[in-house]
Order: sequence, then structure tokens, then C-alpha cells
Amino acid sequence: MRVLSVVGARPQFVKLAPIARECAARDVEHVIVHTGQHYDPMLSDVFFSDLGIPDPDVHLGVGSGGHGAQTGAILAALDEVLLEHRPDWVLVYGDTNSTLAGALSAVKLHLPIAHLEAGLRSFNRRMPEEHNRVLTDHAADLLLAPTAVARDHLAAEGLAMRTVVVGDVMMDVLLRVRDELTDTGAVLDMLGMPPAGFSVATIHRAENTDDPARLRATVEALQQVDHPVVLLAHPRLRVRATEQGLDLDGGALTTRDPLPYPQLVGAVSQARGVITDSGGLQKEAFALRTPCTTVRTETEWVETVQLGWNVLAEPGPAVREAASRPGPAPTEAAPYGDGHAAAAVLDALERGRTTGG
Repeated sequence: MRVLSVVGARPQFVKLAPIARECAARDVEHVIVHTGQHYDPMLSDVFFSDLGIPDPDVHLGVGSGGHGAQTGAILAALDEVLLEHRPDWVLVYGDTNSTLAGALSAVKLHLPIAHLEAGLRSFNRRMPEEHNRVLTDHAADLLLAPTAVARDHLAAEGLAMRTVVVGDVMMDVLLRVRDELTDTGAVLDMLGMPPAGFSVATIHRAENTDDPARLRATVEALQQVDHPVVLLAHPRLRVRATEQGLDLDGGALTTRDPLPYPQLVGAVSQARGVITDSGGLQKEAFALRTPCTTVRTETEWVETVQLGWNVLAEPGPAVREAASRPGPAPTEAAPYGDGHAAAAVLDALERGRTTGG
């Protein structure tokens, strides 16, 4: 069996790692195509070494751009790659422009498509990620859902027959990295923070960074939290803050560059809380039992909210108050699986290949 993975952004590299490892263990031919959607080494190539992923077989190098230009550039470059390799499965990950372009290229060439992390829905059509998810799910032949909630979303859209619940591959990576951590003190020293005495923050979504009022309200709220907050500043955030004359440091808030994934896990595991608009980090915070405040009006990971470990908050005082709240009740719930999702994914791909998708 030949599987071709299309990836291009930081969360996809994390999801790719256990798939690459499982393919190697089963002697499955695995072609990795890096679109270059994220071109900052801290958000891209360094993840391959940090997570033990083989170097990409193909690097498209599309770089940044508007949604249409970026999606179109990836789509144009992928056709030749897919025709050359003719995989049994084109595997696309998550909800980025790389995801949608990979699915569109494959469907036009009549190649089977599997969508990893299928069925997530925010029900907010203002989000480009929501368009990418829905369109990819309806183009795909096999929908690899991470949770029962995601499965139910797909069933409601008439896609139940294509759906398999496999668990969340990010749990595979997170639990392995967590178990391999030997010195969380080093990352605390680097950040200059005491254990359980600070929050980790990330803000990168366009709806929060590109709206001057929302960004200012968010930054001011982080500066007013009742304990230190370390903001791991995504390049988009730094650019927008500079454009708006906004100082990201001050009050409770200090900024640092994004951390390599193992160090991020170490920081979150030792933090009092997480403040983010990232989808993946909400879930990782829950798995590490670190309370999360999500600067959005909705979340795809509703289980984190239902279990009391995540609070949705709009920019402004609500963020400050949520980030300063006491911790939730302990839970043993594991809605995202037990760390063996990659094996379930490969099982589903092998079954789908023998049954014709």
C-alpha cells in the first residue's frame, strides 16, 4: 500500500508524526508532501526533527499568500506530484488550505482521499477552516473521525457510511512526548517562570489578530490577568501588533517566540493555565490537565467545555476573568482516545483499500 500525506502547517506536522511512525512499523510506503504553507522554520521544518518525522519527499515551497492564491498554488503544484506517485490513498490532515488543495487535486485525478480529523465543526462559516473542513469531508472517500461527536456531525450530513472513529492522533504524539519529558525545569528556566505559577498564551487566528479592536482587547486582558502570562507570539501576531502600534509586553504579559513542540508540552504541563485561540492547544491542555481559556465564541472540541476544563471567552474582561478562575473538578475522561489512533488509521486505510474505499 502506498500512502501520500499532504501537510503544510504546524498542527499537521504533529498529526503526521504518529502516521509516519506507524507506516514505517508496517512497512507501508509513505510519501510525504510538504506544501510549504508555513515557511518559518520554527513553525515548519524544525518539527520534522523534533518529532522524528522523515524528511519530506516533496517540498512545494508555496509560502504565504491569500487564501485563494495559496490554495491555488498548492493545487497547481500537486497535480504533477500525485500523477507521478499514484498512491492508494491521498491522506489529508485537519483544516488548512493544504488540506483542501490536497483533496481537490486528488478528487480531480480520481485518487482515493482519506481525511484525518474529519467531522470537526465550529458551525462558524466566517472561519476559513470551517469551509476547508466541510468541503474536504464531502470530497473524501474515507472520513477518519477523532471522536463520537465528530462522527455524529458527519452522520447528520449524510456521510455516516464513509466514517470510521479512530481517535485523535495528536494524543498519540502528546502522550509519547509527555512520557519522554525528562527535564521540564529547563523550559521553566528559559521562560523565567515558576511551576504552576503562570499561563501559556497563543493568539494567531485572523479573526483575533486582524481586527484592531479585538486584538487590543485581548492583549489588554492578558496584561491584566492576576498571574504571569507568557505569550508565545506567532509571526502573524507580531506583524499585526506592530501595524497597530500595540505593545505586546506589559503588566502580567511577556512575549517569547513559539516553542518547539516538546518544549511546548513541557511548558503547558507545568503551567497554571492556557489562553489560546488554537484548536489543538485546547485539546492538549485538557490531556495534560491544564485549565484552558479559549478566545473564541465556539470550539470544535466541545468535550473540553462540557467537562469543565475549557471556557470560551470574548476579548476583554471575560478573558481576564476566565484566565484567573480556579481549577475545575478532576476527571478521568478520555474522549480523544488512548494514544493508539495511528494504528486505527492504518487499519482503516488497509480495509478501505481491499474493499475499494
